[in-house]
Amino acid sequence: MVRVLIVFESRYGNTKRAAESIAEGIEETNGIEVSLRELKDVDLKEIPFYDTILIGSPNHVGGPTRGVRSFIDKLGELRLEGRKYAVFDTYMGGDFEKAVKKMEKRINEKAPGFTRIVAGLSIKVRGIKGPILEDELPKCREFGKNIAIQLNKEREK
Repeated sequence: MVRVLIVFESRYGNTKRAAESIAEGIEETNGIEVSLRELKDVDLKEIPFYDTILIGSPNHVGGPTRGVRSFIDKLGELRLEGRKYAVFDTYMGGDFEKAVKKMEKRINEKAPGFTRIVAGLSIKVRGIKGPILEDELPKCREFGKNIAIQLNKEREK
């Protein structure tokens, strides 16, 4: 069975809601086990037991949160060869994909053995506290489905 860990940091619940929707999309496919964890509850020793790690962050001053940046840096200390990752963020205004691009760049620098499974996803929220715009949640679910499809293709090889 393929194991996926979704790690996120969420101040107002918007990134958490996106993570839950992504998990729902992944869970529509059989043979994939999904775990959802807030960043503060993640034990780095568990990471190598997952095949794929998804990392979510609110867009904070044009990038991921300090906690997410630190988490990514620590991933570089683990043996992640052959493992996959994807990232997602929540944003308001003009910060579309800024945190996603910075997370992907940082992962490539700090944990080069990690392979991106799909391009990152940015989800728009209304105002600092949200909520997520109504037409954005289906994108999360679709993102999860796409990840599941890619994981199944990898498994079939």
